[in-house]
Amino acid sequence: MPITIREGGPDDVPMILGMLDSSVEWLVSQGRTRQWGTEPWSDNPRAVAMVERYAARGRPYVAEVDGVPAATLTLTDAPGPYLEPADEPERYINLLASDRRFKGQGAGAALLAHAARVTRAEGISLLRVDCYAGDDGKLVAYYERNGFIRTEPFTYGEDAWPGQVLARRVL
Repeated sequence: MPITIREGGPDDVPMILGMLDSSVEWLVSQGRTRQWGTEPWSDNPRAVAMVERYAARGRPYVAEVDGVPAATLTLTDAPGPYLEPADEPERYINLLASDRRFKGQGAGAALLAHAARVTRAEGISLLRVDCYAGDDGKLVAYYERNGFIRTEPFTYGEDAWPGQVLARRVL
């Protein structure tokens, strides 16, 4: 099925939250509760505010399969406040999530490739992302399969959430 990518915006917040909720539900069904918790993001006012902030200040993109939103990510100029920005211009991937109905159809990989193209077109060579690095490490491996290289591990918050920053040179 052909995947098309469109620019998103604040009107896409409910759809983005729906994808995040779908991901949480799937993770919980797999017993993987540390990554994004156990409750829907749409029920958490702080999470909703964060998604709204990213949609307004960043650049959301939506991958669609036959016109149906299948995955999303948002590009920003720097990481979230829990990490230091790079010492050079960068683009940062936030909130990559997919509708689980489209798992394995390449929508996430298409968005990552699109993020690399956008970054390159802007004359910026560094594209970074961070992700959950716990459990079996499958998420880190996913980014590595999509051209990213591990740069720095980190922990976040009182519960020492294990994270990994990854980077990709696009120029």
